[in-house]
Amino acid sequence: MNAPDEPKFRWGQRVSCLTDLFNDGTFPNAEPEALLVPAGLPGEIVQLGVHVESKINVYMVEFPAGIVVGCLETELAAWEPETVTEAAP
Repeated sequence: MNAPDEPKFRWGQRVSCLTDLFNDGTFPNAEPEALLVPAGLPGEIVQLGVHVESKINVYMVEFPAGIVVGCLETELAAWEPETVTEAAP
């Protein structure tokens, strides 16, 4: 059996989602296909796991309002806060 790839992200790391995340029917208290997290929203990795059959890393990410969503590496990017620069006088 092949081992999963080394995780790209670590526990506690701030990330943002690259695409809108919709309910695939597994998120409780939300209608199927409901938008859970819009693209670009930052969150924090609160748990890392591996899908047993496919050996793919899965990240539990907590977004604002306490929404925790399982995400694949391809759905995430390291979060970098926008820097605001002031115009020169």
